[in-house]
Parts: sequence; structure tokens; C-alpha cells
Amino acid sequence: MSTFSLPETVENEINALVKGGYFNNKNSFIEEAIKYMLANRGDLKINAAVEMYRSREVSLGRAAELAGLSIFEFKDILKARGIKIVVEAPTSEDIDRQIKQMEKVR
Repeated sequence: MSTFSLPETVENEINALVKGGYFNNKNSFIEEAIKYMLANRGDLKINAAVEMYRSREVSLGRAAELAGLSIFEFKDILKARGIKIVVEAPTSEDIDRQIKQMEKVR
């Protein structure tokens, strides 16, 4: 996880909540805050999914799932943003290997 600093006031508020027993530690507060923000800001979920797809960290289907959209809706967003949709196909070596495996099963 990244290291970052927070404004002193925010740091004090988080520490008070941890001391009060509302959170186990600072990290649990930050994790819950981020989850809450992403759950309530659909635009951020979509933007994160778009960026993960653009950098090829996730597939189209997984990106759509993370965004909370159907593949068709997610494709429309990519198209509107000028992002090319990458269709991944197996290599010829992969296809040959699959054929050989199927022939063995017969």
C-alpha cells in the first residue's frame, strides 16, 4: 500500500475514532472510507475500471464488472472516450495445443 500524509485535522479525527473504538486502526478507517466513496460515486468506479482496462490490468469483462455495468454499457463508455477495444484471441500455438489435447481425449 502507498504511504501518504493527511492534513493534521483529518489525522486527529481518525486517531480519535480509533481511540474511541470505532475502528481497529487507521488502515481499517481508510479502507472503509475508500470503499464507501467508491460505492457512492459510480463515476469513480467507472473511471477506475476504464483506467485499469486502458493499462491492460484487467480484461473487458472484468472492467465492466468492476464498473458495475454490462459489457455493452462499458463498451459504449470506452467508445465515447475514444479508447480502442482490444479483442484478445488465442495464439495459433494455443489453438494447436488445444486441438492436440482434444484429439487425445477421443
